[in-house]
Amino acid sequence: MADPRVGAVVITWNRREEALTSVGRLLALPERPHVVLVDNGSDDGTAQAVARAHPEAEVVALPENLGAVGRNVGVARLRTPYVAFADDDTWWEPGSLARAADALDAHPRLAVVTARILAEPGAREDPIVAELRDSPVRGPSWLPGPALGSFLAGASVLRREAFLECGGFNRRLWLGGEEELLAVDLATAGWELCYLAGLTVHHQASRLRDAHARRRVGLRNTLWFTWLRRPLGAALRRTAHLARTVPHDRVSALAALDALRGLPWVLAERRRVPPRVEARLACLEASQANSRARRYVS
Repeated sequence: MADPRVGAVVITWNRREEALTSVGRLLALPERPHVVLVDNGSDDGTAQAVARAHPEAEVVALPENLGAVGRNVGVARLRTPYVAFADDDTWWEPGSLARAADALDAHPRLAVVTARILAEPGAREDPIVAELRDSPVRGPSWLPGPALGSFLAGASVLRREAFLECGGFNRRLWLGGEEELLAVDLATAGWELCYLAGLTVHHQASRLRDAHARRRVGLRNTLWFTWLRRPLGAALRRTAHLARTVPHDRVSALAALDALRGLPWVLAERRRVPPRVEARLACLEASQANSRARRYVS
């Protein structure tokens, strides 16, 4: 029987075949989630193809590419208490959405559960899984898994109430590391995030991506997040670390320039996190510095 607790949102842009596969896999899950595909202004016929092939899915064709904000659009279309996010190159394993809903049902202050990620082909654990499993973040004893400081949108189920309360994904960040800002805003509002090993997402990285553009936006967003929420000392320390360790090339220079151009907005919107949330971020610095998965390369 369908599980009425969980809906699913997929965002896509100019990946027609992958979007068709992703939506088909979601619709075939035993939970039978209501699926909303948000097409970010594709010009390859993605929205039309999915609507024809999967009439039971809800397709939203946007006139422009809103990046991660497309997920906000999808969440607004759902009425389920929980929302599973998927990218057009990821898919949930059968049963995972029901287990995620069970965990969220059992823990009313839990806002996000993030799954184990298997890289395809080969079903190898993504390097980020070890960091999630061994997270140094200290959370309350009632959490069903390790507490997290952030999450991975394409491999997480969120409580819709908490997502809406904290405003969803920020339009300025577009797409690339956009989860970090929402995660700390959730924590600031008293919500918890955790990793659940019993949930599984498969990821077969699309070849249809501009790696340099993604790195540029991701580095810019890391700087913006750091300046928006971290105390001055921590922000300077993180900025200096990035300056030392990212590739010293044109992409990094453009990312830094983009970040500096956004300073007026950053300073106007800056809200330093409370000490309890900053303590979580501070304990992640060592793992971020030594991470095999969080590298600004392309």
